[in-house]
Amino acid sequence: MSSEQHARARYLEIEEWLRQQCAVLPAGSSLPTEVELAERFDVSRMTARQAFQRLAQVGLIERRRGAGSFVLPPPLHREEAVLHSFTEDMLSRGLAPSSRVLRAEVGTSPAAATALGLAPNQWVVTIERVRYADGVAVALERTALPGEFAAVLDADLEHGSLHKALADMGRQMGRASGYVTARLASTDEAELLGLAAPAALLVESRLITDLAGRAVESTQSAYVGSRWVIDTGSFVASVSPGEPARTPLGRS
Repeated sequence: MSSEQHARARYLEIEEWLRQQCAVLPAGSSLPTEVELAERFDVSRMTARQAFQRLAQVGLIERRRGAGSFVLPPPLHREEAVLHSFTEDMLSRGLAPSSRVLRAEVGTSPAAATALGLAPNQWVVTIERVRYADGVAVALERTALPGEFAAVLDADLEHGSLHKALADMGRQMGRASGYVTARLASTDEAELLGLAAPAALLVESRLITDLAGRAVESTQSAYVGSRWVIDTGSFVASVSPGEPARTPLGRS
């Protein structure tokens, strides 16, 4: 066996041992350091690092700069075609939702106004928050609202629901449309989310309209890729003309 093959075999052995630890330890538990694993398995620190990097990529552990590596809870799944506020979603899972407000103001933003179907020079409400589930950062969220909703800035944006605040103002959410892309977190984003770079983000851009079809909210949510899963489903094409459409795959 070549030295390269030997190193790979050892790295896989370490990875398997770490997987076993992740299976039995509660979420949030700390794992041995690279140095400790290198000594335990008599390998180089780089070989031990490869095992950590692999498990971080598949979402089993989280590496925090200057703190170490920790066991992650199972990723959060979000069903397709169901519109819930972040607060409602977390509460339904038995998790405590909270936010850290980075920015909340009224001003002009041509891009945000255009996304809402407004004239570029019209005022919009901009709210930027880090969203948490049981104290764990899961997303960075940037929301834009028409300027008429400036009063939401008086609501509790750290522990309350923005959608509830809008409902209290007489606007009920009706429909959401959007798309999801993927990219790496910037240095600032990784720091806000407590991630070690490089870290993947799932970025959802979404427009929500009310029951009358008027744009209420334009939001871009950058979810931590290892902590969030968006479930999808598709209809199976009919085999012959006139055959009834089938239910989405995996659902009945």
